[in-house]
Amino acid sequence: MNLVTINVDSIRIGQPLPFSLRDESGVLLANKGYVVENREELDLMIGRRSNLFIDVTESESYRRAYVGKLRDLVRDDIPLGQIADSQFSSFELASARDTTDTGEPDWLDLQAQTHAMLRDSNPASFRQRLDKLQAQLSRHARVNPDGTLFALIHLSSSEVRLYSATHAMLVSVMCSLAAREVLKWPAELEATLCKAALTMNIGMTELQDRLALQKQPPSPEQLRQIEQHATRSVILLEQLGVTDPCWLEAVLDHRTKTPGPLAGRVQGQRMARLIQRADIFAARLAPRTSRLPDSPASAMQASYFDENRQIDEAGAALIKAVGIYSPGSFVRLSTNEVAVVIKRGANTTTPRVAILINRSGMPTGELIVRDTSKPEFRIMAGMAYRDVKVKINLERLLALTKSPASDRPW
Repeated sequence: MNLVTINVDSIRIGQPLPFSLRDESGVLLANKGYVVENREELDLMIGRRSNLFIDVTESESYRRAYVGKLRDLVRDDIPLGQIADSQFSSFELASARDTTDTGEPDWLDLQAQTHAMLRDSNPASFRQRLDKLQAQLSRHARVNPDGTLFALIHLSSSEVRLYSATHAMLVSVMCSLAAREVLKWPAELEATLCKAALTMNIGMTELQDRLALQKQPPSPEQLRQIEQHATRSVILLEQLGVTDPCWLEAVLDHRTKTPGPLAGRVQGQRMARLIQRADIFAARLAPRTSRLPDSPASAMQASYFDENRQIDEAGAALIKAVGIYSPGSFVRLSTNEVAVVIKRGANTTTPRVAILINRSGMPTGELIVRDTSKPEFRIMAGMAYRDVKVKINLERLLALTKSPASDRPW
């Protein structure tokens, strides 16, 4: 490990770290993606140290991002004196950094990209960020849909920070899979649907993140903002240059409660209904400081039935695409083993799983894969994230999602 010093003042409070922070001996102080909540926490982390450090491999990414930002300023004809005075935070550089589409997904980086996009008020950079993000998510959902679902459901179930970004990504990917695999929508409509899902709550992004950490119920003013956020989102999107009527209609109507089949609706309203049902699932799945989350199976059931307690066509499409027991969710088997779902199966209730806790109640050393379509390994119940008292190795489990293709028929 080759360490280099980082300027402490470049660490932005309340934003995800783009690099792991270490002390002079290489001891890890904070993982990449960790959010330093206030200056007091940063001062406590620094302690009596004179400097903080990052690995040289990460500093090279920092250097490339810095040079890239300077090139952008020159291209935009910013005066040289102003460029010389420019200072960029680590978070801004991480968000501007080029992410190669051919590599493995960096979910914390994508989370940071989404976070930055939802707060971007510049029409040119907003569309650039959004188009890049949607293309990356679409590619990952095509190359490894199980791994993509696993990572986003794990992030949604396990943390409350950056809620708006994680929520938007999960809803977008779920809608993408349902549109492509089940509803057979053309690629152009799928892309528009995914962008609408990513931006559906742009009118209340800051409020969403506050509410996820807020202990008390929403205030009357916050409830008013929630009620009006769809209209506010459309206004912001129009200011940012969005003119697609289907996109705007999907955002405007994504909270409208209109049960019934999709066939009789215009395209924007079909998109809105699909987004709404995925939104319900993702919202119930996510923890809050003020309440506990549902299990993925319970969250999915809530999106499956409509306001009249009838099977919802959009919700059913989502379940068929994602599964009742979706990748990243926990289940208990008939063997009394506790497992995590790693791949969707031939139908919505028979996924492939990896054992985390054996029948004696002990964590397993080696990950054993089970096929729950076999009677001896059938699923007895879904489990909430909070009820599984074992630390998972995300990298090892994501590797299992890339095993030979599943038995899904479509």
